[in-house]
Amino acid sequence: MTPIRRQYLEVKRRYPRAIVFFRLGDFYETFDDDAKLCARELDLVLTSRPLGKHLRVPMAGIPAHAVNTYLARLIARGYHVAICDQVSDPATTKGLVERQVTRVVTPGTVLADELLRGPAANYLAAVVPGSGEWGLAYAEVSTGEFVTAQIGADELAAELARLRPAELVAPEGVEVPAPEGVPRAVADARATDPEWAAERLKEHFGVAALEAYGCAHLPLALCAAAAVVAYLGETQPAAAGALSGLRTADPCHTMTLDAQTRRHLELFEPGRETGQRPTLLTAVDRTRTAMGLRLLRQRLGQPLRDPIAINRRLDAVEWFVREGLARTQVREALARVPDLERLFNRTVSGVATPRDLLGLRRGLEEAAALRHALAGAAPLPCPPGCDEAMALIAAAIDAEAPPTLERGGVIRPGFHAELDELRALARDSRRVLAELERAERERTGIRSLKVGYNRVFGYYIEVSHAHQALVPAHYQRRQTLTGAERYVTPELKEHEARILGAEERIAALEAELFRQVCAQVAAYARPIRETAAALAEIDVAAALAEVAVERGYTRPQVDAGDRLVIREGRHPVVEQVLPPGAFVANDTELSTEQQIVVLTGPNMAGKSTYLRQVALIVLLAQAGCFVPAAEAHIGVVDRIFTRIGAQDDLAGGQSTFMVEMVETAHILHHATPRSLVILDEIGRGTSTYDGI
Repeated sequence: MTPIRRQYLEVKRRYPRAIVFFRLGDFYETFDDDAKLCARELDLVLTSRPLGKHLRVPMAGIPAHAVNTYLARLIARGYHVAICDQVSDPATTKGLVERQVTRVVTPGTVLADELLRGPAANYLAAVVPGSGEWGLAYAEVSTGEFVTAQIGADELAAELARLRPAELVAPEGVEVPAPEGVPRAVADARATDPEWAAERLKEHFGVAALEAYGCAHLPLALCAAAAVVAYLGETQPAAAGALSGLRTADPCHTMTLDAQTRRHLELFEPGRETGQRPTLLTAVDRTRTAMGLRLLRQRLGQPLRDPIAINRRLDAVEWFVREGLARTQVREALARVPDLERLFNRTVSGVATPRDLLGLRRGLEEAAALRHALAGAAPLPCPPGCDEAMALIAAAIDAEAPPTLERGGVIRPGFHAELDELRALARDSRRVLAELERAERERTGIRSLKVGYNRVFGYYIEVSHAHQALVPAHYQRRQTLTGAERYVTPELKEHEARILGAEERIAALEAELFRQVCAQVAAYARPIRETAAALAEIDVAAALAEVAVERGYTRPQVDAGDRLVIREGRHPVVEQVLPPGAFVANDTELSTEQQIVVLTGPNMAGKSTYLRQVALIVLLAQAGCFVPAAEAHIGVVDRIFTRIGAQDDLAGGQSTFMVEMVETAHILHHATPRSLVILDEIGRGTSTYDGI
C-alpha cells in the first residue's frame, strides 16, 4: 500500500459518512465507493489506479478551481463532503505532503454563494425532545443569525414548516415532524444533557453565565443550541465562531401558522392547483437587497401579536408613503448595496475573497450616505457609523484587486513597506531579464534568442534550431523542443533565484496581510451587523411603501381589541393577475357579538378567494404591511387556522370526510378566542341535512 493510499484511508476512517475530496495537486480526487457515487451524480469519468497485482482502485477527479460548482450539486442532493486539503507546501516538503480535513460541507453549513439557495435563508436546525416540550435552535451560517427556543410539541411542526431548514440535527432515533425531504444528521450524544449544554455554550461564547442570552432557565433550548454549536464545531469550525450571538425567541410574541395554513394561503409556494400563480411573497416583494428580502420573508412567515411593535413597523412604512422623493432616492441607493450579512460572515469565517472585502466597503459607503440622507427620519433605524472599517479596507485592498488571492496584486501599494520593496525588486529583476535578453542577442548574434519561464525548468534561454551553430559553449542545454533548444546560464540562474525568491515572499506576505486585514475588519462585528440589519429594515419599509402606493393599499388600524372590520378588501395575489379594476372588493365584519360568517353561493363565485383574502389581510397587517382595502381595523389574532379542500388518506385508511373531521377537530382543540378560523367546504359529499 502506498503512503498516499494509507493517508487517504485514515481520513476516510474518520469521516465515514462523508464523501472525501482528497487534494492531489490541482485536482480533488475521490476513491472507491465515493468515486462511483460522484461519477454517477456529477457525470464524471470513472477511472482506476492499480493497487497491487489484482486490484484496481476506482477514481474520479474534479479540478480544484471548479470545486464549488461540483459541491453545489452534491449538497443540493443532501450529501456531506469532507474537503481534505494539502496543508504543507509540496515544493518544500520532503516525503509525503501533509493533508488535513479543513471543513465538512453539509446542506446546512454552506458559506459560498455558489452553494446557497439564492438570497433565501439557509437554516441549520437542531431539536432536542423533552416531556411535552422541545428545544429548537437554528442558525444561518452565512449571515450569523442564531436563535433558540423552548416550545410545545404542537408548535414544533409549525416552526419547522416556517423555517424549512436545509438540514436538521437531532438525537439518534428521535422522530421529528419535519417537512418531507429535509436531510438529517445525528446530534452529539451529550446534547440531551443540560449541564453539558450550558458549559458548551459558555465555552463557545467565552462567558461565565448565560442569563444575558435569555435561555439559562430553558434546559431544552440550551440543549438544542449546544447541538448546533457542537455540529458546527465538527463540520465548519470557522463558521461556528462567526455566529453573531444567541437570541432566545418567545413564541408568545408571534402568530402561529401551521404547515397546512402556510400551504393553503400560498405564502411562499404556489399550491398544486394554482400552478405558477404568484405567492404572497412575490406579490408584495419590492425589496432591493438580499438582506431586505430575507427580512420580508421572515416577517410574512412570523407576524407579530404585539400592537405596539406592529404599529412601529407601520409608522416606518407610512413615512416612506408620505415621502415619495426620499423613497425613490433610498431605493436607488439600496439597489447598489451587496449582501452585507453574507460578505461580513465570510470575512469573519476566514473564507472571504478580495472582492468580498471590496463589496463590503462599497455597501458600508452606501450605508453612510443613507445615514446622512435619513437623518431625522424618526420611525426609521439609523445605520451606525463604520468609518474605521471602511478606511481600513480602502487603505489595504487595491480597488482593482483580482477575484482570488492567489493571482496577486491584492494589497494596495503604500500599505506595507516590505511588500512595496519586494514588488520593486521583482519589477527591477524583470527589467534586468529584458536587458539580459537584449545583451545576449547582441553578443551571440542570435536574433531569435528569447528569455522565457515555465514552472518545471524556471527561467531559460530559447534558441531555434536554425541558429544552433551560434550557441556559446557555456550555455547548458535543459530541454529539446520540436523547433528549438532551451538553455540556462549561471547568470540567468542567479537572476531566477532573486526573482522567484521575491515573488514567493510577495505571495506569502500578501496572504498574511490579507488574513490580518480580515481579522481587523471582523473586530467591527457589532457596527457592521447593526448596519446590515438597519439597511434591511429600511429596505422592507421602503418596499412595502412602494407596493402601497402602486396598488392603493391603506394603513390598517391594529390594536388589542376584538373587532375585525375590512371595508372594500381585495385579495393581494388574485388582484395582481387580473386586469386593473377587475377585482370586486368585499367587506368583512367580525366581533365578539358576530363571531361567525357563513358564506354561500354558486360554484366559481369567489367564496374560497374571499376566505383566503380575509386571512391574508390579517396576516399582512400583523406583519407590519399596509393592506389591500379602503379601511381595515384588525384586533390582533394569535393563530390562523385553515381547512381548505380535502383528499382521501388511503394509506391511513381514512375517507375524505374522515380527514375533514380530524382536521376540524384539531382546529377546535387548539383555537383560542383570539384565533381566526377559515373553513372551506366542510362535509362535501354528505347529504344537505348531514352537511349543515
